[in-house]
Amino acid sequence: MTDERPARTLVVGAGQAGISLVTALRELGDTAPVVLVGDEPEPPYERPPLSKSYLRGEHDRASLVFHDEGWFADRGVELVTGDAVVGIERDIASGRATTTSGRTLEFDRLALTTGAANRTLPVAEEHHESEGGSASPGATPGLHSIRTLADADRLAPELRRAREVVVVGGGFIGLEIAAGARLLGADVTVVEVAPRLLDRAVSPELAEAVRLAHERRGTRVLLQTGAVRVVVENGRAAGIELTDGTTLPADVVVVGIGVVPRTELAAQLGLVVEPRGIVVDRSALASDGATVAAGDCAVGPNPFRRGLGGLTRLESVAHATDQARAAAAALAGHPAAYDSVPWFWSDQGDLRLQMAGLPHGADRTVLRGDVATERFSLLSYRDGLLIAVESVGSPGDYLAVKRALEKGMTIEADAAVDATVPLKRLITEAPARDPS
Repeated sequence: MTDERPARTLVVGAGQAGISLVTALRELGDTAPVVLVGDEPEPPYERPPLSKSYLRGEHDRASLVFHDEGWFADRGVELVTGDAVVGIERDIASGRATTTSGRTLEFDRLALTTGAANRTLPVAEEHHESEGGSASPGATPGLHSIRTLADADRLAPELRRAREVVVVGGGFIGLEIAAGARLLGADVTVVEVAPRLLDRAVSPELAEAVRLAHERRGTRVLLQTGAVRVVVENGRAAGIELTDGTTLPADVVVVGIGVVPRTELAAQLGLVVEPRGIVVDRSALASDGATVAAGDCAVGPNPFRRGLGGLTRLESVAHATDQARAAAAALAGHPAAYDSVPWFWSDQGDLRLQMAGLPHGADRTVLRGDVATERFSLLSYRDGLLIAVESVGSPGDYLAVKRALEKGMTIEADAAVDATVPLKRLITEAPARDPS
């Protein structure tokens, strides 16, 4: 008699990619048992508000949670929280995982949605010679980073009381927190080692516009300025020591200097990994052809690099959701290429950025609107082809370009310059490419 037991699926990581993968499996009609394991004590929840509205008290904890216990029970999903997977062994057909608590989880299909961990800065008592190592979130009062709900819960009350806040890192998370701190009345300084904000994430034109917008709101921005370590006085973070030897005083220090993909389990399995993450193909399959990976832990091809080639690692809700859907399809036995248009948004106080496509490698940028009024769009082109839009206060432009990219269409650059003409009227067929 053949074994007709349905294939058991283990999903390691209960963030955006994990919950999206489980949801997609059920939408695809897959009814096999699923175990979703998360190392946080909370059920899966939305992360974007953590660095924005949640810090300002505009969301309660319950409003962030994706689903109640009944949702998981109705779909035959066992949710394990507060218990991390620490070891996995498998062959192509099946495997076994162990958790911190000593639990054993057997599986037939495996998905890694393990996310990433925040980078840290060295911490030392002022005037001491030894750096003393790196601080973990919550280990030093006044020192914070945001990745989890617990991180946000620690930061929120301190931010409301703070007079001086130093944010190390001029990426999206750092700038969102900086904007929130200004709205709460603190004096804020952003320290960025790169020559511009949002380095490598947006076009130089948008980076400069964002810098000016934050400075108009009273935030001090220090570019090409390195942070050496966190200064601690009387057991509490008191500022940041800079590479020039000076110290920026602060009541609250927030570190947002990027993340490290969590690839330890993938390495245990002998999967191909690189510093940017677990290497996957367009179907989200890892190098063994059986395990899938999605979200912040994975790096793979993206067709919207428009001929630049190479692997791309994205950090966004849209990417985690769409790549997880591709991973679910692969597990369900009918793989489909992940080819969604990358899109992203960032609310930095009252400044809303919306982006679609990838501006990397652009050879022309078209400005629509007026940067000074904070209502404008930047359209990026390469070889005459539209590849991205970055909009501030111009949702119509953003939506028009996003839809054009999704349909494989374009907008002629010279026509796009006239901001009085809606972009949706200018969408045309993209010119055929010479296959040679």
